[in-house]
Amino acid sequence: MKIFAISVVLAPPHQTSTILSSASDLSSFSFYQRGSVGEFLTFFSKTIAERTPAGQRQSVQENTYTAHVYNRGGAEQLAAVIIADHEYPVRPAFSLLTKVLDDFTAKVPQTAFGNPGAIAFGELNTYLAKYQDPRQADAIMRVQQELDETKIVLHKTIESVLERGEKLNDLVDRSNALSAQSKMFYKTAKKQNSCCVVM
Repeated sequence: MKIFAISVVLAPPHQTSTILSSASDLSSFSFYQRGSVGEFLTFFSKTIAERTPAGQRQSVQENTYTAHVYNRGGAEQLAAVIIADHEYPVRPAFSLLTKVLDDFTAKVPQTAFGNPGAIAFGELNTYLAKYQDPRQADAIMRVQQELDETKIVLHKTIESVLERGEKLNDLVDRSNALSAQSKMFYKTAKKQNSCCVVM
């Protein structure tokens, strides 16, 4: 089980999202892949945050990753995203997302959202290290009693989150946030994963 990235995202409805703070652990990838993987995880986090309605939670799978998203909405218009492998359990992921958003709103004033480069929220690195073990996040769950009444939507693939007629490959091709190298990395990984489907 592994968490690769945690992000806090400003996700105003029907607008482009902005990552306010993030932390990642790409040590399981080769040195040469880390830049491309990091760009893709950022792109994936922003895309999923933009497509998760305010007040909802959802888990979305893409290749070997699962993105767990909680778009709390409200006045702050914040969402939190964890990108992990498929084995990381859903319940602890959403417990951690709630904790991340609570701590972020307690420590970072809303007036700072306009300048993400100036936001210092080092707690994400601590969470990334500590919650690699999902039992740590489950301890939060016992204190919290239950997530809350918002619904968790589980999606099998990212395609189910995209708008009608929209394809992830087209989004990747049009993205200015991904370098040509990262786009090529994504397409190569997609081909490698699709060649091994057992019928």
